[in-house]
Amino acid sequence: MTLARVYPIVESAAWVARLLPLGVQLIQLRIKQQSDAHLRREITAARALCAGAGAQLVVNDYWQLALELHCGWVHLGQGDLDGADLPALRGAQVRIGISTHDTAELTRALACSPDYVALGPIYPTLLKQMPWAPQGLARLTEWKQQLRGTPLVAIGGLTAERLAGVFAAGADSAAVVTDIVRHHEPEQRMCEWLIAAGEPGAVATVTAGAVTDGGTTRASAPRTSAR
Repeated sequence: MTLARVYPIVESAAWVARLLPLGVQLIQLRIKQQSDAHLRREITAARALCAGAGAQLVVNDYWQLALELHCGWVHLGQGDLDGADLPALRGAQVRIGISTHDTAELTRALACSPDYVALGPIYPTLLKQMPWAPQGLARLTEWKQQLRGTPLVAIGGLTAERLAGVFAAGADSAAVVTDIVRHHEPEQRMCEWLIAAGEPGAVATVTAGAVTDGGTTRASAPRTSAR
């Protein structure tokens, strides 16, 4: 199985709507501490958006809702594995990604036959305090050698400028949060990521909406406010 090389992680369907037109093919919806009704609305909306764009939606944590709402992917942390019904997910043909941070977690993840394994944080991250030191590029290479064909997702402190090193170290896909959602021009930055990763269709997307600003080509993208 081949993953899209760029993997943004966002907190709402509104963000999904902003990024899909730029050429994003894989996106995770990660929502924390919201009501069940809110989660259902957001997952349902994001799923419809991705279906319309031919993109893959990954639901973070809420595997029961992913099953109920017929989503194709879930992402599970190590704590989520304790209660997740993996046979039910497999029976419904839901693909599973699993977070790892050390060798014990990698061993546990591989025992679950995941569809991808995520390793992080690769670099220091601004998103949240992490109990793990930055893994570094060498750890990506070590993980890749142990995965034997399972796709490897790098996450944590990544920027468009760091993508070449991340892919050279063995990552199949690079996840991004803050370098997009906290950027002053998120759509422009997303386009830069897609081009740096060589994603199919990304250059055409940017070129079609390019505008010139002081001799520099920049992408003109939709500006929908995130909720």
